[in-house]
Amino acid sequence: MAELTGSRLSRVRASHSYGIVLILIIAVFAFIAIAPDDSWADSTLLLLECAVLVTALWTSGLAQADSKISLTLVASAAAAAIALLIVGGNGLAAVVGLLSGVLAVATILVIALGVADQGEANVKAVTGAICVYVLIGIVFIFIYGVIAILGSGDFFAQGTDGTRSLRLYFSFVTLGTLGYGDYTAAGELARTLAIVETLFGQLYLVTVIAVLVARMRGGGRAAD
Repeated sequence: MAELTGSRLSRVRASHSYGIVLILIIAVFAFIAIAPDDSWADSTLLLLECAVLVTALWTSGLAQADSKISLTLVASAAAAAIALLIVGGNGLAAVVGLLSGVLAVATILVIALGVADQGEANVKAVTGAICVYVLIGIVFIFIYGVIAILGSGDFFAQGTDGTRSLRLYFSFVTLGTLGYGDYTAAGELARTLAIVETLFGQLYLVTVIAVLVARMRGGGRAAD
């Protein structure tokens, strides 16, 4: 755990640009959009999310790519991915989807710490904040997927669970509060989560992103 508890100064000195993390997140987004709903795709997504987290740990100065925690994350994700390919089944697919979501949440927390470590509004902080925004939408894709797998009824009121690609569309339409209405959540839990995602999307844009951009235009550190 010592790798994750270094001083803020040491983390800032070891930190890097979040551009690589953003590229990996975009790759995850693109893969979700085009990959079929097969076990190999679920396994690949888990490994991709693990790669994003390991890269975020390195970028934020929290752990090296060859550190014990990074190697443990990779080994655990690989074991779960292989198990899904060999065993299969809805139950294990739901577990893998949940693990992918947990890794995405962990990545959000790591990036948030790295952005806070900057102590000022700069390009690195803004890029990290954008990474977090996209990751929020991805987290809800995994949550919706678990509900679709384990739920007794259809996820969408239109009479279908939808594909992963469709849930990607639904998640980011909800996050962006566009409200097209062509697909709507059917169950009470799904509708509640959609509301939560909408609130996240609205509040994040008008607080975190807006404040960072305003501080950059104002010359960096805001006055207390």
